[in-house]
Parts: sequence; structure tokens; C-alpha cells
Amino acid sequence: MSPCPISQGNASCESSSSKCRSCVRRETGRTGMEAQELGKQLWKCNDMCAAEATTSLLQVEENFSACLARMDALIFKPLLQSEPSDQKGKENFKLFLLLNDQFQALWNLTEENYRIVKQKCSTSESFCIQDIYIVWKGDLFLSLYIQYFVTFANYVVVHGFEHATKSKSEAWKHHKTVLKQFLTDFTTETSMSLALYTVLHKPVRDHVEQYILLLNKLNEVLQEGSEKDIVTSAVKEYVKLKSFISQVLDEACFTKTLWKSLGYKFTDMLCVPERRLLEDSKNLPISASTNRSDRILLFDDVLVLIQGNSFQSFDLKLVWVDETCREKSAPGPYGLRIITPEETFVLSAKDPQMKAVWQWKLNQAIRQALNGKRDFPLWGKTGEGTEPSSCRFFTYVFRLESKFKNASYEGEWHWGKPHGKGTLKWRDGRNHVGDFKEGLEHGFGICLVPRRSEDRYDCYKCHWYEGKMRGYGICEYGNDMVYKGYFKDDVRQGFGILENFSAEHPFKYTGQWENDKKNGYGVWEDKDRGERYIGTWLDDHRHGQGIVVTQSGVCYQRTFHADKMVGSGILLLEDDSVYEGNFTQDLTFVGKGKLSFANGFILEGTFTNKSGQGLQTQGILNTSNEQLDERITKAQLGLKEFPVEKRWKGIYDQFLEFIHSGCKEEMEESFTGFHIQTSKELRKSQEYLFCQRGTEDVSWKTEDILEELVQHHELGSLQSYLEKALKSSLHPLGKLLKALTIAFQATYSGIGANRHLLTMAQEEVKYYAKKIWEFYQGLLHLALEQKGQLPAKCVDGEVSDQKAYSVVLPLILPCFYPELFMLYMLYHEREDDLYCQGIVDLSLFPDIKLLEFLDVQKHLWPLKDLTLTTNQRRSLIKDKCFLSATECLQKLITTVDPREKLLILQKTYEEIESTVSRVVEKDYKLPMDDLLPLLMYVVSRAKIQHLGAEIHLIRDLMDPTNQGGLYDFLLTALESCYEHIQRMRLHQRENCHVTRTS
Repeated sequence: MSPCPISQGNASCESSSSKCRSCVRRETGRTGMEAQELGKQLWKCNDMCAAEATTSLLQVEENFSACLARMDALIFKPLLQSEPSDQKGKENFKLFLLLNDQFQALWNLTEENYRIVKQKCSTSESFCIQDIYIVWKGDLFLSLYIQYFVTFANYVVVHGFEHATKSKSEAWKHHKTVLKQFLTDFTTETSMSLALYTVLHKPVRDHVEQYILLLNKLNEVLQEGSEKDIVTSAVKEYVKLKSFISQVLDEACFTKTLWKSLGYKFTDMLCVPERRLLEDSKNLPISASTNRSDRILLFDDVLVLIQGNSFQSFDLKLVWVDETCREKSAPGPYGLRIITPEETFVLSAKDPQMKAVWQWKLNQAIRQALNGKRDFPLWGKTGEGTEPSSCRFFTYVFRLESKFKNASYEGEWHWGKPHGKGTLKWRDGRNHVGDFKEGLEHGFGICLVPRRSEDRYDCYKCHWYEGKMRGYGICEYGNDMVYKGYFKDDVRQGFGILENFSAEHPFKYTGQWENDKKNGYGVWEDKDRGERYIGTWLDDHRHGQGIVVTQSGVCYQRTFHADKMVGSGILLLEDDSVYEGNFTQDLTFVGKGKLSFANGFILEGTFTNKSGQGLQTQGILNTSNEQLDERITKAQLGLKEFPVEKRWKGIYDQFLEFIHSGCKEEMEESFTGFHIQTSKELRKSQEYLFCQRGTEDVSWKTEDILEELVQHHELGSLQSYLEKALKSSLHPLGKLLKALTIAFQATYSGIGANRHLLTMAQEEVKYYAKKIWEFYQGLLHLALEQKGQLPAKCVDGEVSDQKAYSVVLPLILPCFYPELFMLYMLYHEREDDLYCQGIVDLSLFPDIKLLEFLDVQKHLWPLKDLTLTTNQRRSLIKDKCFLSATECLQKLITTVDPREKLLILQKTYEEIESTVSRVVEKDYKLPMDDLLPLLMYVVSRAKIQHLGAEIHLIRDLMDPTNQGGLYDFLLTALESCYEHIQRMRLHQRENCHVTRTS
């Protein structure tokens, strides 16, 4: 081994051949050999033992420490005395400072090791494996050597030594003269940089070789066992370190040579300390697409294409290599297609061997760039030769002209395109977080769009399809408005709700959208004016037939044109007066018209309204009809103008599209709302269509839904399945029902609770049941087709409607019952008031007097139920007769299902018969003549407040198959009782009026 150039010919650090001392035997129970020290192993050997190894290591570390001291004094300290003034020199100086730090750490470790070994040799008679620190703390030694040579190589790449030796300071000139005395191998000034390069790495490399020689000699004399295995492993690691040093220095020199051959323009932009050249097309010929480049350079982090005085660089983390290239533009058949985020080009080789080499080198460089480390022998060969993953996560700024120009994308990639989860950010403040597919927004995403001249954003939480909003979404606008509904091609399309929460002009629109504007049937609620508009729209304006309902109870129907009323209309006043004709926005009568009063009088003529003079009219007042005209006072609006099948077409169309698509999972997400498996951060901003996501007992998936559908054929099983599906916000049928519920509430709740809309609401609920049954049939048809089974033949419309009323309507009615029953109460308010007054009159009678008043035959009186107490008279007892039947009938208000209400009515009838049978002491079937008085008694004692509304709701919504049967008979009997009580009260009122008159 040649002497160290700094050490001026000192003896080499080879191990001495002193005689081997006796091996120390381990004695059981010896002091210090406790349980915690059982891991220490004494080394047994033949010719050499741990003591000799330690002695040799002591000499090696002593010589190396002295060598490092001279390097520090003659090179590092002088070079650190003055910092260069030019920018390049300052950058190199910082790198040299880092190299000095690594050098000092290496020197400190050597000194520490020397002290420990020296102390061990002077104080201990026994040696063990822990005494050889280069083995037991090998990781620390290896780490410091690696750090030193990596930094050293970085300094070489940027021509650090050349810049350092060009210093013009007098101090450096004087030091060069002194330094040359020690660098005897270098005589000319031009070789000073090479001299420094050699001096700062050769002694350290030689020292690593001395470690290897020492450990190899020790390994040769050790016997087989765990100690020998440990040393063998250490030798392998230091051999890897030696190879690593050679590779690092070779790559540095190779890269340094490249920078010398390129012009300053390329060097200034491409040369960075950590970058290494892996291959050059001048050495390994390959060409890019026609006229694309003159030279191709493969670095460890970028691929560079040079053409003339310009170049393009591509980050290897976002480079994909496709070996299946067969493009016509390639000069030869041996091409590699290079895919990057914005460009794709071909590298063509002359023969398959050249193509294979470049392909291997490219893939290796890409894989290593993705892993963040090089495949030097020091780290083994894990992953070597494998192709890099096609799926990656990285950040990139788009530069070329496209919709993503100047946007920064951070997220998942696949073959050069954003694919998976990612975030896009534009310079103007826009950003998009969500799912991408093949380079476009696809799936759920949240997009923020800044509003011009405002410090606010529009936030879109929506489903995207091939780069455009499509399907269900939520947009929170920066002007306090929120839209929840469907999009198509980036605009609002289909059913949706727009609500303004601002204090100045709050409103809510629920209805159809086309091309981002209100078009079709919709409901507008002006919360500031206390009005609700129900009707058709065109280009964001009320247009066509419409109904306006006011908070005061007034409502009218008019034709609108671009938000303005045209033609005549019908105005329904709160006092049951009806005006037919023309009127203004503030409901003032103008022009020809007819005013029908609640008492039956009719005023027909021309109306004017002069300032300060009030309403004036010229016409004829007809007082001949004094009876209430129910046809007028209970007029129903919107029946001809808004056919029920056209009211919520946007909701039905969305479901039809979902079924026609085959219920694909992708379509399911855009129809039913946001997917439950989206990441946690996005999930915080999500909700399903018009309902907050809660805990679901069943997890509905498309394939599970279609699989389960075909399993329910029996009526009971089908009803149970539909009930479960309709209650779930995750099932398509449940989602449809929820959307219809929101639409119904938007129309008929609050301000919309007007009795003139009852028939509209009633037929709407029936139609909902019909459509839900149709969509269930569509899902079933699709499920059978996918299973390869023939769907059943289509049933006629009458049978389908019957199924809808008998199976679906009872299941969905609870969702609409509060608003619907309110309309029934308003519609029958007058009759129910008259009935309630009659009930109050009848409630004053004791039981016997009431039975007698209602002409109930005495042999049917349950006198045994009138239990007397002290000082009581039987004729004064109340609320005791037919108590079970009364309590049963009172349950009528506890349910919303017409079927259950009819069952309660039947049970009431059975309780009456049971009581009568007990009284007469035999089975007794009540004829109609006996039933009506008894039922009237039970009704009067049940005191059901809105019985008329209950009766008409049952009659309108009950299963058509019950018509003409027992239920129909009992309901007719209840209606007769209700009407008879009204007539009794009306007769009593007339008698009172006659008495007062007389």
C-alpha cells in the first residue's frame, strides 16, 4: 500500500505480527458475568484473537487520526478563511462548509474510537466482540463515510476545487506555496485542483481498505460460530462501502466531464450538486422523434432533450416508458414511447440491444427516483430490474395551453395523467379537490371558484364526468345562495333547489332547471313577501300558468309572461269570495270581472280604482242565490293547468336515466349522492340527496339491490322489502321518495297550506305511489335480465295502479301525511266546525238521555255498565255506555294508513256488536237501523275533532278493492253519522234563529 500523500512517507497502517496472548476462558459465576452481560462473547481463535485485532486497530486509528489532523490544518482551515464574493463561489463555499462538517464528524469518530481502543488495551486483560467498534457500531461508521463521500462528490460535480484554487487573495497565494511542499507528486499550478481532489479522498478510501484488511485477517483466524458470522457480515458491509465510494466518485467525474463539454447556458440551468449523469446518447446512441433533439441525457432525476440552444427536461417521477411503441413517426422499429404529463414522444434505437439497454436504464432511473434512493451495492439489490409502478403520487405544474394551464396538480397519476385522488390549484385562486380519471375530473369533487372583485368563493361539491359537472351536487355560492340538485355539462340541469339565505331578500326555488336557468315546473317561495308561486318557468322568469298563494290566505291563478301577469285570472279571498277577471299585482280589481260573495251574491261589471276614491264598480248585483255555492267557495286550482304527470319530471327523468344505464355504480353515485367510501376529509363536506346521512342498518350496493329484488315475490315479503328500501336514504327507491317528499313539502307546507290546493296534493300523492311502483318494476326487470331470466309479461295499467295503491301508497303516505292532512282540515274546516258544535251539544246529555235522544232501542241499552255510587242517579251518568267501542274509535287519529283506519273502524263495529250481544245475552247482528244510532252515540262520545277530514282522507286514499265491501259499508255509516250530527246542529241553529226572530 502506498504511503498517504499528506503523511510525508509515514509507515503504512498495517497490522503488526505480535504474538497471540492466551485466550481467556469464560468462568461460570465470575464477578461481572451477570444476566445483563450474558450477551458478551469472548472470541476464541487459533493464531489471532480479539486482543491482536484491537492492538492492530489502535495503530490504524492513530495513524489515520494524525493524517486527518494534517488535512484539516493544511486544506480545510485555509480554504475556509475567506468567502468568495461571486454568486457561484458563494454557492460552492456553502457546499464546502458542509463538506467540512462531514469531515469533522468523521475525524471526531476516529478520535473517539482511538481513545476507546487505547483505554481498552491499557486497562483490560480480556477482550470481547464489543471491543471492536468498527464491527459493533458499524452502522455509525458506514453512515459518516457515506455522508462524507456524497458531499465530496457533490463538490466535485460543481467544479468546487477548480473554483477554490482560482482564488486571487494574497493569503491563498502564500498558502499554495506552503501546500506544494507537502504535495510532492504535483508540481505545476494547473494540477492544484487535482491535487486537492486526491488529497481529500484518497486517505479516506485507503482507510476503508485498511478496515477491510484488518477484519479479513481477523475473520480468517476465527473459529466457526456466531462471532465469525458477525465479522463476516461486517466485512461485507465495508466491501459494499468501498464499492459505493468508487461508484460515487466515478459518477461525479462522469457528470463533471459533461458540464465541461456543454455550454454555460446549459450548465447554469442544469448543473446542481446532487444531479448525476447516468447515460448520454453520444455514448449510447438513441434518437428522439423527428427533429426533436440532437442529444439525449439521462440523469438520476430528469430526462433532458437538447436541440440547438434550447432543451427540455422531464422529471423522472412523472415519466412513463412504454415498450410497446409501434408509432409510424418512429425512425425504426425499435422505439420506446415516453409519456409525460403534457407531452408524449418516441425514442428510437437502431437495434433491439440498444433499445433494451435504454429501456432498462430508464426504468431503473425512474424507479430509483420514485424510491428516493440509488441502487448502490451498499443498499443491496432490492427492486433492481423491476419496472416502476404506473400509479404514482406527485406534484406538477401544467405549462402548455389547456384547461389546466398554470395549474398545480398534487395527487395520483397513471400513465402521465391525473388519475385517482388529487388537488388542482390555479393562480387565480381556483382549486379542485377530488377524483380524477385519465386526466380529467371524474367522480366526486369539491371545486372553489373565486368571485371577481369579492373576497368570496363559489364552492361546488358535485359529481364530475369527463371533466364536467354531471349528476347530483351542492353549490354554496359566495352571495349566500345554495343550490342542491343536478348538473349536466357544468350547468344546473334537471331537478334542483336554490335557496337564498341573505337577510335582504330570502327566497327558495324548488323545481326544474335547464341550461342553468329555471325552466319548467317549479315552486318559488318569497319569504320576504310571504308568497309562494306554483307554476311554470322560462329562462328564470315566471312564464305560463301559475298559482300564487299568500300568507294571508289569499290565492290566485293567472297567466304570466316574463314575470308579468297577463289576461284574466281567478282570485280566491280568505272570506270565500271569488273574483274572476283582471287584477293588478297588489290584488286590486281592474276592468271587467265577476265577484262572487260567500253568501251567494254575485257582482258582475267593470271595476276601477281611483286614487283617494277607493274601489268603484259599474255592474249588476245578483242576490237571488242566497245559498252557499260549494263549487265556487271550494274551487280547486291547477288541475288542468298542471297535469300531475308533468309536475316533477326532473326527478323522474333522473331515475329513468339511472335505470336505463343499467344501474351502474358510477351512475348510482351521481344519482343518489356522494359515495360513502370517499376519504374522511371529503366526507365532512358531503350529504346525500336532500337528507343528512345517518346510521344505516343496511348497506345498499347496486349489485346487492338487484340480487335481493328477485328474491321477494310473495306480497308480505315484498311489502317488508319495500318498507325497508323506502326508509333508507342509500337505496334508490328511498332516495326517490325523499326527493318527492321535499318537492311536496316545498309546494304544500307553510304558505302553501291552502284548501284550494287539496285536490292537486291528493292526486300528486297517488301519482307518487304509481311512479315508485313503476320504478320498482323497472329495477326488477333489470335484475332479471342481468341474471339471464325472462322478465314477466307487463301487466295492464289498471292492475299496476291497484298494486301501487295497495302496496306502495300505505308505505309512503307517512312522508306526506302532515301537509296532506292539513289541507283536508282546511278544506273541511266549516263542516268540521259545525260537527264539533254538534258534538258539544250532544256531550251535555247523560248516557240514558243521549241513547233516548238518538232513538236507540231500549233493549239494546247497556244499563249494567252504569254502576252507581252513593247519591248517584242512573239518569245522570255519562261516558260509561259502549266505552270499549268509544276508546277504539278514538284510535282513528293515531295512525296515518287508510288501511289501519278502516281496521279501527271495523274493530269499533265489532265492539258495538259485542256489547249489544252481552246485553241481549245472545249473538246479535246489527241491522243498519240499529247500527246508525249506536254508531252515532259512539261518535259523539269519541269527540274526534277533525272527523270530516279523516273520513274524506280515508275515502280518497283507501285501496280501490275495498269499495263495495264491508269497509265501504262501515265508512258510509260513519259518513252518515257525521252528516247527521251536522244537520242536527244546523237545525238547532235555524230554530234558534226563528225563536229570536219571533
